[in-house]
Amino acid sequence: MLALLRMRVEYSSRMSNRRCRIVVGSDHGGYELKEQLAGWLKGLGHNVTDVGTHSREAVDYPVFAAAVARAVASGRSDLGLMVDAAGIGSAMTANKIPGVRAAACYTVALAENSRKHNGANVLTLGSGQVDSEQAKAIVGAFIATDCTEERHLRRVQMIKDLESGRAGTPIMTAIKEMKLELSPQDVARIAERVKQIVGGGTCAGGGNLSASQLARMIDHTLLKPEATKADVKQLCEEAMKYNFFSCCVNSSMVSVAAQALRGSSVKVCAVVGFPLGAAPSQIKALEARRAIREGAKEIDMVINVGMVKDGNWDGVTKDIRTVSDSCKDGGALLKVILETCLLTKDEIVKACEASMRARADYVKTSTGFNKGGATAEDIALMARTVAPRHLGVKASGGVRTYADAMLMIRNGATRIGSSNSVKMMEEAAAATGSKR
Repeated sequence: MLALLRMRVEYSSRMSNRRCRIVVGSDHGGYELKEQLAGWLKGLGHNVTDVGTHSREAVDYPVFAAAVARAVASGRSDLGLMVDAAGIGSAMTANKIPGVRAAACYTVALAENSRKHNGANVLTLGSGQVDSEQAKAIVGAFIATDCTEERHLRRVQMIKDLESGRAGTPIMTAIKEMKLELSPQDVARIAERVKQIVGGGTCAGGGNLSASQLARMIDHTLLKPEATKADVKQLCEEAMKYNFFSCCVNSSMVSVAAQALRGSSVKVCAVVGFPLGAAPSQIKALEARRAIREGAKEIDMVINVGMVKDGNWDGVTKDIRTVSDSCKDGGALLKVILETCLLTKDEIVKACEASMRARADYVKTSTGFNKGGATAEDIALMARTVAPRHLGVKASGGVRTYADAMLMIRNGATRIGSSNSVKMMEEAAAATGSKR
C-alpha cells in the first residue's frame, strides 16, 4: 500500500505540469468510484466533464461508454475515463467508435503501457477489480504518460490506418500480402485502392481489371419473380465457378442459395422490401432477420422513396436504421438501394447522408425494376458523399457488360450487381488476356 501511495504521489506531481480535458462516465456498478475519481481530478485542476450515470439506479454501460468515447473522438475531450464493474465491456463498446483506442487496465504498468506503446485515449476501470487508491494510481499513470517514441507512434498510426481502411498504407498492404480471408467491409475498403489504381491506368490491360479481380466485386444476381429453385441453384453454381463475391436473391430463396453455396467462399445476399421499398420498417426488419437466420450475410434493402419525396429525412433514417439494427444483430452487412432514377441529385446526397447516419455499410443505385439504372454520374456523386464514412458504393441496374462495370468502378463503385455476370467474365478475359 505504501508503494502504491508513492506511485500516486509521483504521478500526481507529474500531472500537475499538465491540464487535460477529461470526460468521465460509469454505469451503476462504477458510479461510486467514478464520483471519487471525478472529484479527485477536478481537485488536481483538470477540466472534467461527467456524462453520467448520476445515481446508483441500474443502467446500461454501453450508453455511457459510447458517450465517453464520442467526446474523445470528436475532440471535445483529450482523454476519457469509464468505470463499470469489470471494465471489459466498456472497453469493447468504446472501441466501436472511430478514433478511439480504449484500454481496460488493472495495474499502473498496464496503464503506462497502454499510453506509451498503444496511444490509448480512453481508460476503462473495473470497480470490482481495483479500489480507490489503486484506481487513482492507474489514472495518474494514464494521464502522465505519453506515446512519443517513433516505433510506437508508427504502430499507433497502423491502428489508425486499419480503422480508416486507407489504401496503400503499410498495414493494408501487409493484409493484402498475407492473403487473409477478408470481411465484406475490408473488401469494400480495399476496393478503394483498386479504384485508385484503375483511375491511374496502372492495372494490367491498360487500366482494366482482370476477370478474377472483377469477379470479387460482383454480386451475381437473380431477382426475377418467376425464378425457380433450379434457377437459383444454377446461379450458385455459376458463382462458385467464377468465384463471384455473392449471389443476390429474393429473400424467399435464401435457404436454397445457402444450401447450394455451403462450403464455398461465395456469400448469400438477400433483397428486402423489394422492389418498391414501401413496406413498413418493422416488416423490412423482420424480413432481414429471417434472411439472416437462413444464411444471408448481406442485405440489400430498398429505401422508402415516398418518404424521400416528402422530405421526411428523420423517417428515412429511422427506416434504414431499423433494418441496420437487424443486420448488426445478425452480423450481416447492409446496402441501401436508393432507386436513383427517381431522385434528384440533392435527394441522392441526402439519402446517402441518411444511410450514413443509420450505420449502413453501402449505398446502392437501383433495383433494376424501375425506369432507369446506374449511371456513372450518380455513382461519382454517391462515392463523394459517403467517402467520409468509408461506405461502399454498389452499381446495379443496367450494368451488363465489362465496359459498363469498368466505367462504374472508375467513378467510385466498389461493388457491381449484375445478372449478366458470366458474360461479363468472358468479356473481361478477352479484353485483358487474363484467365477467369
